[in-house]
Amino acid sequence: MPATTTLLGLVTPTQGTLSGTWGDTVNYGITDYLDIAIAGTLSFAGDGAITLANTTGNSSGNSITTTTAQYMVIRITGTQTVAKVITGPSYSKLYMVDHAGATNIVTFKAAGQTGVSIAVGEKCFVYYNGTDYVKVSSSLLSALTGVVGPANGGTGVSNNAASTLTISGSFPTTFTVGASTSLTLPSSGSLGYLNIPQSGAAKTTSYTLALGDIGEFIEVGASGSIVVPNATFAAGDAVVIFNNTSGAITLTMTITTAYIGGTDADKATISLATRGVCNVLFISGTVCVVTGNVT
Repeated sequence: MPATTTLLGLVTPTQGTLSGTWGDTVNYGITDYLDIAIAGTLSFAGDGAITLANTTGNSSGNSITTTTAQYMVIRITGTQTVAKVITGPSYSKLYMVDHAGATNIVTFKAAGQTGVSIAVGEKCFVYYNGTDYVKVSSSLLSALTGVVGPANGGTGVSNNAASTLTISGSFPTTFTVGASTSLTLPSSGSLGYLNIPQSGAAKTTSYTLALGDIGEFIEVGASGSIVVPNATFAAGDAVVIFNNTSGAITLTMTITTAYIGGTDADKATISLATRGVCNVLFISGTVCVVTGNVT
């Protein structure tokens, strides 16, 4: 058996050997392998872990299999119900990985290592750095000049000329700057208020303030009253109440301590004048201060 190269396992015929067999040995052990190492694609569909390993040809055949490690391109197709793991050989090797599958990430790694993740739709180069496989290039880099899909960590939409960032989906989004500063956006509406939105339709019966009322105004129409609950809100929460009736309405303060602004008496009930407006500012979950057209 002729010797082989250390990395790709290519046959290295020894001078004076292979009499009558050198042609097949060279073709099967060198030419076929150079062909797949430069331009060959090895495809995997569906689930199942894959371990790539070198094979070596001889005068009888090239020995190339469905897990031969010498291929240049590794392509994933089909549907993956779980994350697919591909283990490459632990030697200096470059692969172009094309994740054309339908679901789940693909992990490309060396034996005993964590490797790198390739997202659905991503195409990237990975190479063995002496310990594990790392990315050296990705289709996502060029995609940053266009539209990056949600599956690849993008928004799925283009930014417009006004530099408006649109994020698809209705969910809270957090931007973190550095190690400690972060900004969390609501799942709908604006960050802060350019006006004070109304919390639902006008109330015509007794209504208990709820967390969804924070930063909004409650209108009492025709008749009704307001209950301010205990241990519901947090420091800094605020609710505006508008009495759109022809008479005063009652605010029932079931919260532990309620003050009218500028006074020092705990109030069990507070009267809001006709067409009057008041602001309920929560100092804690058990303390609030009410200011406005109140007594």
